[in-house]
Parts: sequence; structure tokens; C-alpha cells
Amino acid sequence: MEGIRILKGDFIYSKSQTELEMIKDGFLLANEKEIIGLYTELPKEYKEERIEDYTGKLIIPGFTDLHVHAPQYTFRGLGMNMELIPWLNTYTFPAEAKYADVNYAKKTYPRFVEDLKNSATTRAGIFGTIHVESTEYLMDLIEESGVVAGVGKVNMDRNSPENLCEGTEESLENTRRWLSEIEGRYDRVFPILTPRFIPSCSDRAMEGLETICRETGLPVQSHLSENISEIDWVQELHPDTSCYAEAYDKYGLCGSMSKTIMAHCVHSDRSEKEMELLRKNQVWVAHCPESNMNLASGVAPIKKMMKENVRIGIGTDIAAGSKLSMFAAMADAIKASKLRWVYVDKEESPLTVSEVFYLATVGGGSFFGKAGSFEKGYEFDAVVIDDSNLSDTEMSLYERLERLIYMAEESRIIRKYVRGQQVI
Repeated sequence: MEGIRILKGDFIYSKSQTELEMIKDGFLLANEKEIIGLYTELPKEYKEERIEDYTGKLIIPGFTDLHVHAPQYTFRGLGMNMELIPWLNTYTFPAEAKYADVNYAKKTYPRFVEDLKNSATTRAGIFGTIHVESTEYLMDLIEESGVVAGVGKVNMDRNSPENLCEGTEESLENTRRWLSEIEGRYDRVFPILTPRFIPSCSDRAMEGLETICRETGLPVQSHLSENISEIDWVQELHPDTSCYAEAYDKYGLCGSMSKTIMAHCVHSDRSEKEMELLRKNQVWVAHCPESNMNLASGVAPIKKMMKENVRIGIGTDIAAGSKLSMFAAMADAIKASKLRWVYVDKEESPLTVSEVFYLATVGGGSFFGKAGSFEKGYEFDAVVIDDSNLSDTEMSLYERLERLIYMAEESRIIRKYVRGQQVI
């Protein structure tokens, strides 16, 4: 049958936050874009069709990296003895200022995109810089890679170094120019409005982004309640608000007008109002466990958020996170939740393998629609993994997944499909 694809292998996907569906020697049927079904036996009407045989290999939905900074890929692993604000000033801002020269972007972005392409990530929420040309070049590369991504031209018009700070009207004009220049240009990449965070965006800039958001319906991504000193700074800048999230919400940029990702939310549970806004406005929280530990920001209350029906995905947060691997991010999420359980809240049980797998697939994937599952009607994103090096003994599918999360560097990705297209 034309346009039909059949994969055979060992399948794992999330049925719910706590349940995994696992099928050994199963058959996945898909058309050019979406899943038709997953079967223990191949339906007879497809017996004559070509099968892509990955017997013995693990096949999982592609991951969504809900929060990653492309321009920071050049200085991963540096400055990990600092907290957020000093780290931004010492490493991040000087590095990002270099992207004023698009030729610098052409030297650095290809490696980031190639590594993203060759990872188990099929979808991503990506920060660029304030620079239009470099951001467009990044979007061009990602489109070519086959990965689906929202990419943001960052807005910064205050409390930033002179060489990484736009005039307020300039920032808004550049945002509109960027949106105009890329209109209709991509199939897999889309723009996402990106005020860096409240301290770097003036009231006028936020008002202007509110107008653009209302006119276009574009999604939004930013940072929220990552660090205590950052929260205190926001309170000084916006004394009329009861919590950090409200400083976005008063401009409609915290989920009330369009889909929104807020990274970190480490201390969001300090405010009942903030937790209420995240839940009510259906904001996606991008949990970035390695980054939160590296910059000593804390451990986000993920289990509490899950119980309160807050939407959650996982982000690598390069370069405060050091690896693009979503497997490593899942392992870090489990480890961090254990520390929170031991030292902060005994009522918040640690995250399980099933829970972090859900967050990395369906949880973050839902930002992009029906992504991150092998259920019928979901977009066809899949990663085929040879995990034979991880064990010399017979293991259950669950055990293979658990070991993969902690030891993925010893496995090999042999195929990757995004929206039905083979990209590896």
C-alpha cells in the first residue's frame, strides 16, 4: 500500500504518567505522518507489505527537549561553580553577543544542529539570540535537519550588556522583521516569542510582545522562578505583582493568550498564585534538572506539580546543562527528585522511570500537538536503538529502558523518524 510504513521491533511508550505499554516483537504501522496502530501480530491485509525489521532493537517515541539554548553550545561545562546571575554575566552574555556576526553563527550552529539531529530528540523549544540574521540561519539549519522545533529570537532591552541589549522599539521592530522574513519559509520550524526573562525586558517591551502575540497567536517561551535572587529582583521591578508568573501574566504572556513554555519553575511552589496560574493557563513547565543543580538553583517540585495537573516536559537547558542527551536529563530528574524527597519534602516521592519517560515524550510532546506516543493518530516520531551492548543477559523491556536511561552512551541510535521522515 502506497505511503504505508511498517516497523518491527520491541516497542515502549507511555499509556499514562505511570503506565508503560511494552510490546516485544511488535509491528508499528504508520502512514506518511501519523500512527495507524501498534500490533502484536501484523494484520493480514499488510502481510505483503515491506517490513523494516529491527528485531531485538528498542523502538521508542522521539523525545521533546522543551528548553535548550542553541548559542550556548560552545561553552558547555563552564562556570558551574556560579549561580544564575553571575553565570549569565560571565559566560552567557559575552558568548551570545558574538552572534551579531552571522559568520560566527555559521561556524558554531552547524555542530549544535548536527548533534541535535543525531540525538534521540525529535522536537525542541529552542532559544536563539537577539540577532535576526543568526536566528534565521539557525532556523534554516534545523529545518534541513528534519527536527521539529519552535525557535525564538530573544528580546532584551534592559539590565543587559551594551553589546547584547536592543533599544526597546528596536527590539520590537526586529521581532516583526524576523517574523515577516520567515513567513511561509518552513514546514517543520516555527517562530516562538521569546522574552528572555522579566529582568531583561522592560514594561514597554512586554507590552509590544503582548500586541504581537495577540495579532499572531504565536506561542511564548521564557524563564520563571529559577533562582531566589532572580525572584527577588523581579519583585523589585514589579512590586504590583504577587508572584513572578504574574509579571508575565499581566501582559498575557503566561499562557492566557497562547501556548507557553516556562523553564525551571524551581520555586514556583512558594506562591499559591503562581501554581494556580501555571495550572489554570495550562503552561508547560520545562523541567531542567541538571541545570538547576549545576547553578545551585534548587530542585523543582515536579511531583507536586504533577499532582496538581500542571503540564510538564523536560529540557536539557544547554549550557547550564552540559548534555543534549534526554536520557541523561531523565536520569538527572530521577536523582534530583530523590534529593528533594530526602532533604525537602518526604511527601513528594521520587520520580519513577515510567514518570520521567512520560515527561520526556508525551509531556513535552503535547506542546507540539499529538506527539510523543505510539497511540493511533499521533504523529510518527520514532527512535530505533541498539542497546545490545548494555547487557549480556536476558532482560525485560522495562529493565532495558531503565538501563538505557542511565547508560545511553553505551547504546547506538540506528534510525530516527520525525513526522514520518527518516532523518537518520
